[in-house]
Amino acid sequence: MNNIESLEEQWLAPSTALIEDMKSIQGNIMILGAGGKIGPSIARLAIQAIEKAGLTKRVIAVSRFSEEGLREELNSEGIETIAANILDDHQLQNLSEVENVLYLAGTKFGTSNNEPYTWAMNTYLPGRVAEKFRNSRIVVYSTGNVYPFTPVASGGATEELRADPVGEYGQSCLGRERLFQYFSSVYGTPLLIYRLNYAIDFKYGVLLEVAKSVLAGKPIDLSTGHVNVIWQGDANEMAIRSLLHCESPSKILNITGPETLPLRWLAGEFGRIFNIEPKFVNEEQPTALLSNAAESFRLFGYPRTTLKEMIGITAQWLQQGGRTINKPTHFQERKGQF
Repeated sequence: MNNIESLEEQWLAPSTALIEDMKSIQGNIMILGAGGKIGPSIARLAIQAIEKAGLTKRVIAVSRFSEEGLREELNSEGIETIAANILDDHQLQNLSEVENVLYLAGTKFGTSNNEPYTWAMNTYLPGRVAEKFRNSRIVVYSTGNVYPFTPVASGGATEELRADPVGEYGQSCLGRERLFQYFSSVYGTPLLIYRLNYAIDFKYGVLLEVAKSVLAGKPIDLSTGHVNVIWQGDANEMAIRSLLHCESPSKILNITGPETLPLRWLAGEFGRIFNIEPKFVNEEQPTALLSNAAESFRLFGYPRTTLKEMIGITAQWLQQGGRTINKPTHFQERKGQF
């Protein structure tokens, strides 16, 4: 096993807490939108936890599977796959009933100039899915983009803060939440709205973007000078374990790391590792898109992967030539235009 493979095995394996919680999750798990950035890793984590728990639950990954070879990879790992475009209602209705649903489907990149499709994916489709799976427990992936910008010194938005998204992407995501909440109230569907920002992995995310900029000598825009981050493996664990906390009326849960992370300091850490002086443009604004995830820590404990570990992992991955995904987070965006 080479160093890159060992990194992935070490940092994406299920925790003891997830394995134990998997024993309490009744029934099979379906992942809708399993072909995106998050879907494959959460499917793999779920099947590994099931196997380590000695269970026989099914993990069913549903996606269009446009990435060549991904469906075959998941099948080889014991994950069942269904190729379907669930925006087509006929294909959605043909899916079997299942006890647990992780809803990951949605769109962000390319939102600007393609607003009708964005609203169809992020708002119309959730209503159809909520009706289809009204007898399931559903964890709905959402985003911290539904919140307004908050003062850096505030500690970030809590779940009690009224949603006030900037731009059509955030508005359409709030629409997603409202449709699921409506049908949860109509049918009594146990539901948890999982507001995530920003998850990072070896292949993408805020830390990778900053590290690549430092390596390339590219100036880093400090206009949005503070962010939250959480390791994708930890975020995935919390999503699966959230199936035990679905409620009707629905529960809202912020998912991110505990730090309000200064971008200037982060770039400095990568500069120290790479022996490169970071470059900056603009000055930090007094507000940023930040979330307070204290409630998730009460339920699940603090994330296993620390900020210093994430920085080291990211630097090592880049230095070893690990594969990356060219899907920037646009965390610097202050007008909601994605």
